[in-house]
Amino acid sequence: MKSASAASGGDRLDQAIAMQDNMAQGKFVVQDMLNDKNVELTPRQLELIRRVQAGAFAHPEHDANPDYVDYFSGVDPEVSGLSKEKYEPKSRFQPSMWERVQVKRMLERLRKGHVSMDYLKGKVHDMRPKDKLMEEDPNKLYTLWKGDEEDELAMRKGPQHIAAPKAPPPGHAESYVPPGEYLPTEQDLKEWEEMEPSDRPHGLLVPKKFPNLRSVGAYEHAVREAFERCLDLYLCPRQLKRRLNIDPESLVPRLPKSTDLKPFPNAKCVEYVTPHDDNDDKPIIRCVAASPNGQYMASGASDGFVRLWEVETGRLLNSWDLSTLVSKLAKEEDEPNTSNGDGEQAKKATPVVSLEWNPNRTHHCLVAAVGKCVIVLATGTAGINDAELTQALLSTAHKGGINVTTPKAQKAVKWIAVKGEGGAEENKGGSAATLSPSKILVGPVCLLKTNAAVSNVRWQAKGDYFVSVCPKAGAAAVLIHQLSRGNSQQPFGKAKGESQLACFHPSKPFLFVASQQHVRVYHLVKQAMVKRLVSGCRWISSLDVHPSGDHLIVGSLDRRMVWFDLDLSATPYKTLKYHERALRSCRFHGRYPLMASASDDGAVHIFHSMVYNDLMRNPLIIPVKILRGHNVDKSTKLGVLSVTFHPTQPWIFTAGADGRIFLFQDI
Repeated sequence: MKSASAASGGDRLDQAIAMQDNMAQGKFVVQDMLNDKNVELTPRQLELIRRVQAGAFAHPEHDANPDYVDYFSGVDPEVSGLSKEKYEPKSRFQPSMWERVQVKRMLERLRKGHVSMDYLKGKVHDMRPKDKLMEEDPNKLYTLWKGDEEDELAMRKGPQHIAAPKAPPPGHAESYVPPGEYLPTEQDLKEWEEMEPSDRPHGLLVPKKFPNLRSVGAYEHAVREAFERCLDLYLCPRQLKRRLNIDPESLVPRLPKSTDLKPFPNAKCVEYVTPHDDNDDKPIIRCVAASPNGQYMASGASDGFVRLWEVETGRLLNSWDLSTLVSKLAKEEDEPNTSNGDGEQAKKATPVVSLEWNPNRTHHCLVAAVGKCVIVLATGTAGINDAELTQALLSTAHKGGINVTTPKAQKAVKWIAVKGEGGAEENKGGSAATLSPSKILVGPVCLLKTNAAVSNVRWQAKGDYFVSVCPKAGAAAVLIHQLSRGNSQQPFGKAKGESQLACFHPSKPFLFVASQQHVRVYHLVKQAMVKRLVSGCRWISSLDVHPSGDHLIVGSLDRRMVWFDLDLSATPYKTLKYHERALRSCRFHGRYPLMASASDDGAVHIFHSMVYNDLMRNPLIIPVKILRGHNVDKSTKLGVLSVTFHPTQPWIFTAGADGRIFLFQDI
């Protein structure tokens, strides 16, 4: 049995052929599914379908916008006399006050040049220059619902309107079912009653718990709080803070890469093993110093020994027991602290707290601070040519020809020539200076005894003068000594604070003396204070001067390293705070633009510190490397105690409380 659609229209092939024929004849035939027959659409029906699909009125005859027809009631008001405005009022014939104000404003703007006659006549609609008109964005968006009140606020005279700050949103305490920790106890309520409302944790509100929201009544302090807020808004001035839309990355300075700033020490290469008894702990290395030629290095430890090392091989060349030497001297002078005998001195050795190598290449000697004494040692590393110069420098002190002239210095320091035999660590005695087989002076030469414990010694650049600091000695805390003549001077008659450190200017007769919080610069020739540097630190622990002499760095126990530009200001140029614990040592390199700082956190920070000859350029300070290798001592909480740079290479020596000495090189 055939379907009706197939009987009337044929199959799909017949329908396709019929559609092609209709299109060729210009007919549009559709299938009427309800009546099951083909219907040919007329042109008017096609037009109606097109208009409906386009969203217009279906019938083309419909006029959507007819002409306005003025419906006339038949009464002409102009002829009938029913108009109330037949006669003009008297005010219409008088000059308008509003128009006079507008004319006055226009004349004032015309006189000032804000507008022109073309603008007043309507020929020009904008008085701005053409270039600014061209710069305007044609796609600029405007607020559609902008009210006139905003224009009035912007155009009105007087201070700018600032909206009141919003009240803080309610917290957990304002809830009708607050958490248990917000509900006060009876004791809390008694304490709150005695306190002022402003000091209470929630003000006048007392958190309460209700079973449901319908049980919550009106807030009893609502009127009072609203009134107090109105008083605050009325009495307290407000200021509009402008937010700057700045890209944070644009504020960060563009620093060069660390690889472009080489060379600098970056790898641990040599370890210097300090000998000690197996039953005892490793001695704490308090200080290190390198020879000017870079071949040798000396270290001072808590066991009172000064050890001489060969830099490249790490071999121990010589060692001197200065603690025993100082204890023997104290015993000879019958001091009270030596009345217990040698047993107590042997148990508790006097540490070497400061050690400096003579900066002159031809003078092979050291100065070490041990207890109340400053000891001068001949290292014995001089060659044939330098041995005579070194021996000539030390001859006065070695032979005992001491000539301290000033009475103050005679009371503050006493020069003692060291005499005796021995020289190595195994002798366990106070070794004195001896002549080696090549007739070179080796060992302690002389001893300078002061009235208090010595904390710091530093050489002058030429290698003849050195300064010692005794913080507890009062006015005699800072002493300047001349080694070639065996003379000492006390530069200050009064003590200005407790002096901690001192060092010389590399090229000028200046002396830098650091107290706990300040650094004073003295002119030794004029005998006057030149400048007082305010560090802003709590306790200064280290001090060093740049080789140019125009810059100074100060390390402190409150984790800060402060950079001073001496030509710029008496306040710090830059404060660096990279360490986690107290700083113990900070040093400049003599040849390379390098700077280092050591701390109790066990790390040594290396900085690239370029100082330019151009006075208009600021120094460039960039951290480039963090050297780690030392362990923090658990008992004393001390880390790296001393650092010093190699004089000719970008290397650095580090000494720590763990009893180890490292040499970091650039690889």
